[in-house]
Amino acid sequence: MSTSWLNEVKWDEHGLVPVIAQDAESGEVLMFAWMNRDALSKTVEMGEAVYWSRSRKKLWHKGEESGHIQRVHEIRLDCDEDVVLLKVEQNGGIACHTGRHSCFFQKFEGDGTDGDWIAVEPILKDPGSIYKSVDTEQTR
Repeated sequence: MSTSWLNEVKWDEHGLVPVIAQDAESGEVLMFAWMNRDALSKTVEMGEAVYWSRSRKKLWHKGEESGHIQRVHEIRLDCDEDVVLLKVEQNGGIACHTGRHSCFFQKFEGDGTDGDWIAVEPILKDPGSIYKSVDTEQTR
């Protein structure tokens, strides 16, 4: 398969592009991640989301440990060609490592001068039962 389409993406200075994963049915934003050329190419090849983990410095097949894979229904590139949108079917209904449906579970509530971030989505599954190691600070 020709990969010339990858040249249309405006990769940043680290060879990465930001990616938004959106529920294909509801339109809800599930998560934000990064891809390099290999990740985007593998995503197209497999039909499942593959990201670049900046912390681990390696490819990360979403759901490889948890089973919560993302089946890709559609891939879009924004007008500036520097952001990718994946429309996905989220296996198991959990996209976040905190055991929630979406990574965007914290909502700002305040009066304009002061406020706080409040968790507004429930934990659907205990992260300790999903992953070998979990950042417990993020599971509040």
